[in-house]
Amino acid sequence: MARTKASWPFLLIVALTLFILTYNSVTMFMTSYQISRSTMPVLQGVMDHQAVDDHGRSFFFKEHDVRAKIMPEEDPRRKTVLPAKRLFHVAVTANESPYTRWQCRIMYYWYKKFKHDPVSEMGGFTRILHSRKPDNVMDEIPTVIVDPLPEGQDQGYIVLNRPWAFVQWLLKANIEEDYILMAEPDHLFIRPMPNLASETMPVAFPFFYIAPQENEDILRKFYPRDKGPITNIDPIGNSPVVIQKAYLEKIAPTWANVSIDMKNDLETDAKFGWVLEMYGYATASALHDVKHILLKDFMLQPPWDTELGDKYIIHYTYGCDYDKKGKLTYGKTGEWHFDKRSFTLGAPPRNLPMPPPGVPETVVTLVRMVNEATANIVNWKEGE
Repeated sequence: MARTKASWPFLLIVALTLFILTYNSVTMFMTSYQISRSTMPVLQGVMDHQAVDDHGRSFFFKEHDVRAKIMPEEDPRRKTVLPAKRLFHVAVTANESPYTRWQCRIMYYWYKKFKHDPVSEMGGFTRILHSRKPDNVMDEIPTVIVDPLPEGQDQGYIVLNRPWAFVQWLLKANIEEDYILMAEPDHLFIRPMPNLASETMPVAFPFFYIAPQENEDILRKFYPRDKGPITNIDPIGNSPVVIQKAYLEKIAPTWANVSIDMKNDLETDAKFGWVLEMYGYATASALHDVKHILLKDFMLQPPWDTELGDKYIIHYTYGCDYDKKGKLTYGKTGEWHFDKRSFTLGAPPRNLPMPPPGVPETVVTLVRMVNEATANIVNWKEGE
């Protein structure tokens, strides 16, 4: 049989095809080699879950670490899903007096300062104004107006209006958050605050002067023996407390009624004095079988607390008096003096004098915070 000769155009096409295939194969190999070198610190440990980084250091990882290493930065699958925040609503009661008004303005300044921090779980803010009428900071601070108790029912004990104010607010307000922080005008947030309550228990600051066991005979008038041991009553007041909204809706009416009953009982009124309403809240909570987590790090109270530590709130209820050497002179007006009661008729001036050297950091921080707030709050006027 005669052998047919291949034409030269055909041979040329075959040669070009072989060249292209060879070039592509080499290119793919080199690219694959470069990729394997770039991911080798991760991939070489897949079998034994150990790898070596670019600096020769060993580290351990899981499967998702490998996926994260080789995924592009913009890949949406890399986004971390954070747990939903358990927001709490900050609520503070106040009357129409200049004394509580200037305190609320400073408190609200520091709330705004920390609210949007990533670790904060602060939700909305409401000043519950139990004056029946608006005042001149309605546009500055979110406010709900409620009624005071009927004339004469508080018997000059203004704090008795607090539980009644909460009852009205809970009925009329649209509160989006599931938790509520009950606070007071003289509370300053030191840092961003998470929700300190658990899923099932509210959290409260324990006060050393609220002592149910020492006052059992009196408290049994309001907390019968068939309800259980007197230790069911926590050594707390209503503030600061972070509580589930559903719990507070049940407790608040009882708290109002128990507090009024305590005030109308001569023995109880004489014994509890200005902390009577605190006992009212603690007793009402026990009547509803609600126990609180007791958290000392919730709050500090200068001048007795001298270190900031991990606290969240400064409560400046006590006067701070020091001599020029920074020594506490409590009970005697010091050469340096700060007491909120010095400004019962109106707001303090801007730029209060700082305490002398040697004064604890809690007092220094308090004055710095007051000064920063008053310097930045619009239309702050001494005496108003």
